Amino acid sequence: MAVPIIESPRSGRVAPEYSRTSSSRGNFEMIAWLFMRLSGAILVVLIFVHLWTSMVAGDGINGVDFGFVAGKWASPIWQIWDLTMLWLAMLHGTNGVRVIINDYAEKNSTRMGLKAVLYASTVVIVILGTLVIFTFDPCPVIDGVAHVAEYCPTS
Repeated sequence: MAVPIIESPRSGRVAPEYSRTSSSRGNFEMIAWLFMRLSGAILVVLIFVHLWTSMVAGDGINGVDFGFVAGKWASPIWQIWDLTMLWLAMLHGTNGVRVIINDYAEKNSTRMGLKAVLYASTVVIVILGTLVIFTFDPCPVIDGVAHVAEYCPTS
């Protein structure tokens, strides 16, 4: 009885229906893999500090309202903190979904269509989120009446 020869799983033989373009992607996948690890570690810190200041150090879920957010976003540090959290979370999630699309979408047209929707939605959410963070007015004037709170500068 002959012993079967088992080829190395990385021998490069791919069934034709699963072959992708022959061009090399360079170091992009390695950089994307590294980004996932680094952004994940940074996001853990950003999110736990965010949750600590919002839920534990304050009045819990009952204390999170317009005044809480306005008071927090009156400081540029918290604006940058939340902006960094938004951008990293969106890029981290987009990269993860991109990998899933690459793994499971077999047809090039399907893969390209799904990635187009993914990238378009990511750009829209990042732009809208950034606009909200930087154009948020913590001291609004509604119907000509200034709603002054303790965090608003008096004029």
